[in-house]
Amino acid sequence: MLKKLSVRDLPVAGKRVLTRVDFNVPLDKEGKVADATRIEASLPTIRYMIEKGARVILMSHLGRPKGKRVEGMSLRPVAEKLKMFLRKDVAFAEDCIGEPARRVALALKDGDVALLENLRFHPQEEANDSEFSRQLASLGELYVNDAFGSAHRAHASTVGVTEHLALSAAGFLMQKEVDYLGRVLHEPKRPFVAIFGGAKVSDKLPVLRNIMQRVDKILVGGGMMFTFLAARGLKVGNSILEAESIPLAREIIEEAAGKGVLLLLPVDCVVSASASEPGQTASVPVEAIPDGVAGVDIGPRTVALFKEALSGAGTILWNGPMGVFEIATYAAGTLEIARALAEATAQGAVTVVGGGDSAAAIAKAGLEHAVSHVSTGGGASLEFLEGLELPGVAALTDKS
Repeated sequence: MLKKLSVRDLPVAGKRVLTRVDFNVPLDKEGKVADATRIEASLPTIRYMIEKGARVILMSHLGRPKGKRVEGMSLRPVAEKLKMFLRKDVAFAEDCIGEPARRVALALKDGDVALLENLRFHPQEEANDSEFSRQLASLGELYVNDAFGSAHRAHASTVGVTEHLALSAAGFLMQKEVDYLGRVLHEPKRPFVAIFGGAKVSDKLPVLRNIMQRVDKILVGGGMMFTFLAARGLKVGNSILEAESIPLAREIIEEAAGKGVLLLLPVDCVVSASASEPGQTASVPVEAIPDGVAGVDIGPRTVALFKEALSGAGTILWNGPMGVFEIATYAAGTLEIARALAEATAQGAVTVVGGGDSAAAIAKAGLEHAVSHVSTGGGASLEFLEGLELPGVAALTDKS
């Protein structure tokens, strides 16, 4: 459980509350918000503060403007989208510091909301510059961080501002993220099954190592499965492969056996001539992947094997898709795992989906509300599950 102040602990009425949110959302060709999931995730915190009479000042980054003003990365479209959700006006500041920000912040009345322009239009944000932090902090009287997706970054808006404000608290989304992921790590209902997928083994190995101490079963799919298959001496054709990670994958396999953790690798996979565009597919045993083709999904026998392993689970953590799910022809395995998680949730399991691709996959299946929790933080959730301290969480005021 999060041992930091919650927004509920703050005397927000009549106060300017500087609030870090994660509004790093995709924009379409017309410059409108294409996916509002991250905006919706922070609405409970924003609405709570409005109801309590706070003067809410929201700040976020969007994209990677590299410290320069890029009009296509302005947060103005986000302010328009937020107005629709809140059904009230949202003031927009043309900058996040200086006179434009100060003028908007000081004009707020109780229950009003403002959004500052993209923090990353200034290089000082990512540098955690002390003076930039002070200027941001001067806009508020209290601080709330509800941006779990940025909590693993020690930036001015996540860490620096807390040095200039007396009280810093977690928003409801931040609390929910830390509570769910913390429960998975420290108080899992057993049996505890972890499912890992995605392309890069090197990104997941530290998490695998840390989770190994806690799980009963590990299921490996996605692009990373081919590095594990290669570690077992199998040929993988043109499948994605991290050759430099083969020795580490072999160590993970041996470590799991030594700890009595069941590590399940696919027994078959779907192959195609190309992993980047739709093509004809075939299911083959992993021992017989032909030369000249690439693995693009787990096969039907593996789906059945994995679903059996998930049956009766008390806790399930899923990080990474089972194949190239963005292409419909290669999405079956990922969608089947999403359905299996929904079924497990209905039977009482605690199910947590972590990572951007996994979140996109569960949404594609239309099952994001059928699991216990979908994490909004890709890198942050990985670092948390790796056992690392998140700077944005550590900087908040302790409850004691």
